[in-house]
Amino acid sequence: MTLPKTGFRRSTMTAVLVGVALATNPSVAQVDTNATPAVVGAKLVTIERIKVHGASIVGNLEGNAADRDVIVILPPGYAADRKRRYPVVYALHGYSIGAAQWIGEIHVPQTVEGAFAKGARPMILVLPDAKTVHNGSMYSSSVTTGDFETFVARDLIAYIDAHYRTIARRESRGLAGHSMGGYGTTRIGLKHADMFGALYMMSPCCLSPRDAKALDPAIEDSVRALRSAGDAATLSWGTRAQLASAAAWSPDPAAPPLFLDLPIKNGVVQPDVLARWAANAPLAMLDQYVGNLRRYRAIAIDVGDKDDLKDDAARLHAALDRYGIANNFTIYPGTHTSNVALRFQDHVVPFFSQHLVFDR
Repeated sequence: MTLPKTGFRRSTMTAVLVGVALATNPSVAQVDTNATPAVVGAKLVTIERIKVHGASIVGNLEGNAADRDVIVILPPGYAADRKRRYPVVYALHGYSIGAAQWIGEIHVPQTVEGAFAKGARPMILVLPDAKTVHNGSMYSSSVTTGDFETFVARDLIAYIDAHYRTIARRESRGLAGHSMGGYGTTRIGLKHADMFGALYMMSPCCLSPRDAKALDPAIEDSVRALRSAGDAATLSWGTRAQLASAAAWSPDPAAPPLFLDLPIKNGVVQPDVLARWAANAPLAMLDQYVGNLRRYRAIAIDVGDKDDLKDDAARLHAALDRYGIANNFTIYPGTHTSNVALRFQDHVVPFFSQHLVFDR
C-alpha cells in the first residue's frame, strides 16, 4: 500500500460526476494525457474493432444501440501460437467518451506494447463502448439506458470466450476502469465475483451517496423544456451528467420522453429518488458484498493527488481494510486524467500479469 501520512479533506461535489471534468474542458470528450516514452524493442499488438450484441441492452427506453462497439487488443504472438490461451482484462472507459477515445487517453497500443516489453505477461485486453444518449451508462442496470452491468459481466464475456482463445474461468479474468469506469469496476466487482478474479479501480467516481446540497435546482427547468432524449445534447456537460445518473439509477418507464426521475421536482428535493441513487453508491452497497470481495485474488485502487475524487477513493480503501480485505491503495502525482496512461502501462497491466492465472 502506498498512502501519504497526511489526512484527507472532505470535498463537496457540485455535480454527480464533477470529478470526471477535472483538468479538462467539459465540452471536450477526449482529454490530453501524458504519453509514456516508447519502449525500445516492444513487439506489436493487434487491435481488432468488433461489434458485440448485448441481449441485456435490447429494448432500452433511450434507444441506445444493443450492438456495441468493442476494441480487442491481442498480444504479440497471438496469431502465431494457435494453441495458446490467454487471460483477459476488461477495461472500462469514463464518462463522456467511448472506447475509441479511451484508447487515445491511455495511449494504446503504445502503453500495452510497453507493458509487455517491460515484463508483463501477454494477455488479451477488451475495451467495450458504454456511451449512451446522455454520454454514459454508469455501467448500471436500468430499463431506461439498458442493462450495461449485465452486458459487461455476462454478454461480453460470453462473446469474447466464444470468439477468442481465452482462459475461460474467473481466476483468469480481470476488470479495470477509470472514473465512471472505475465506478463500473467497483459496482460490477461487488456483484459479480463469480466472473472476475482481480479488480483495479482507477480514480473511481460516484462512490458515495449524493448530498442534496450538491444538487442543482436549475436542471429541472432545463429538462422540462426537452421534447426528446436527443434534445439533451444541447444541455451543459454537468446537466447531461446528472441526466446520465438519473437514467441509470432512477429510471421511470412512465415518465417520457427521458424516462427518468430527477432528485429535484418543483424545486423540492425528492428523498425517495436520492434513496434510489444511494442504493447504487458502492460505499453504501459494500457491506452487502463482503463475501464476494473476499473471493478476489487481488484488488487495487489508485487516484491522483490533485484529484478531488481521492477522498472517496480513500474511503473505499478504508472500508476494505475495515473488513480485512487485502487491497493496494496508491495516491500518485497527477490530476484526474494527466497520468492515466502511465498508470495503465506501469501499474494496471503488470498488476493483472501478477495476479491472474495463466496457463503457462
